[in-house]
Amino acid sequence: MKPIDEQHIAEPGLVVLDITGGDEDTVRAVMASLEERWATSGIGPVRRDPGEPGVRARVYADVLRPGRGGS
Repeated sequence: MKPIDEQHIAEPGLVVLDITGGDEDTVRAVMASLEERWATSGIGPVRRDPGEPGVRARVYADVLRPGRGGS
């Protein structure tokens, strides 16, 4: 994955989450759950890195803004 730069976390409440799971369905379920709680970049691509176990994805979130669930 590309490095995280200052712009990604320039304000309070902004976070970058790298998620690793055993399979794509699990990672997508976690990303969907985060999207319900916080405003996120949405469910993005899930990738497999050669020689690494599992799958990975990155989510950008604003934990100060509610997500689709309105919490």
